[in-house]
Amino acid sequence: MSTVVKTGEAKTRLSELLARVEAGEEITIARGDVPVARLVPVARTGDARAAVADILAARAGLAPTTADELIAWRDDGRR
Repeated sequence: MSTVVKTGEAKTRLSELLARVEAGEEITIARGDVPVARLVPVARTGDARAAVADILAARAGLAPTTADELIAWRDDGRR
């Protein structure tokens, strides 16, 4: 769940809020009681090692992909 901050408070504490977002927190900015914006961390691009680690973690415990499966995925929708 994200933290809700009023617009005036967000203006005053922007640097602090950005530090919290960099640490992974989501911040919702509200005008009165109405949410109008959300501060979320930007996904890092170009971090190939992290991407490979994420893929390996997601595939942990799964059977290896066979050549036949790869060919079927490649050809899916081509016929």
